[in-house]
Amino acid sequence: IRVRPLTCTETRRGDQQVVHSLGDGAVHVSAARHDATFGFSAVFDAGASQEAVFEGSGMRQLVELATDGFSCTVFAFGQTGSGKTYTLMGPLAQSETQPASPALLGLMQRSFTCLLEQSRSRGSDLALSASYLEIYNEQVRDLLSPGPPCALPLRWSKTRGFYVENQLSVEFESLEAIVSLLLQGSQRRRTSAHALNRHSSRSHALLTIHIHSRAVSAHPDPGEGWGLQGSAGGGACPSKQGTLCFVDLAGSERVKETGSSGELSVEANSINRSLLALGHCISLLAKPRGKRTHIPYRDSKLTRLLARSLGGSGITLMVACISPSSRCLSETLSTLHYASRARRVTTRP
Repeated sequence: IRVRPLTCTETRRGDQQVVHSLGDGAVHVSAARHDATFGFSAVFDAGASQEAVFEGSGMRQLVELATDGFSCTVFAFGQTGSGKTYTLMGPLAQSETQPASPALLGLMQRSFTCLLEQSRSRGSDLALSASYLEIYNEQVRDLLSPGPPCALPLRWSKTRGFYVENQLSVEFESLEAIVSLLLQGSQRRRTSAHALNRHSSRSHALLTIHIHSRAVSAHPDPGEGWGLQGSAGGGACPSKQGTLCFVDLAGSERVKETGSSGELSVEANSINRSLLALGHCISLLAKPRGKRTHIPYRDSKLTRLLARSLGGSGITLMVACISPSSRCLSETLSTLHYASRARRVTTRP
């Protein structure tokens, strides 16, 4: 859980702080008619630095597991304006010409640095590539392909599960190259201003790093590798393919409070529907295995693309972002209940 500080607007308005971290992963919500304590793996309060969130959330371990061939996902969830994009990417104002201060960089850039350090230290033959999508009004759009974003079909196959057809994947070898891809794609993503957030994300964005490793030993042991490779010359280990997927979910919002109308209202309804489908899948996955019914991944494009991360062979970190303001109490409680259910989901990676 990450609790953002009260904003200047909230302080001027006289909003009360109703969320308090109790330490040891406990968070307490106290307001009129509401007094509840929730337990999580970790809670980061308003004073927590970006580095503290990276080190304390288990993100470094997730990068290591992805390099070992696992399918790893991190997603930020919460009300609009609760700090999801900041947690993942850092300040909104950054660009290639105006990079953010190193202390403010989010989980993504820190993970890229960690991944490239590992690829150098392991001495393995690591090939890295990235793809970047957004789901806007239930259409999947490529954020890296040149020209205006166009809708891509979402397919299913027995071997690959759900996948996006004709999706562009770009290889990279340096930190500058992957950060450049991230910033290019983010600038093409749909955002709008409304009463709760001047830069509200109007789409769910998924950046996936594909990690293909084939470790080669220089001097194969004569007793090893014969059966595996069919020849004694190569001494190569089997290749591993891991993925590291970053999901910046659009914020849940009440249309009445954001003052949205017209196109903004249509977008909000689409966002809320897909988040509801995600919540429904998480609720069913949180049930004991014997009591589970069919998991409706096909209910939205978002749940189809996250099917493997949620209930399959993946390892997933969920960062739930909340506002401490008394005015956002109902949304904060909703996010905390949502995250509590997600915490009960166990997968067999």
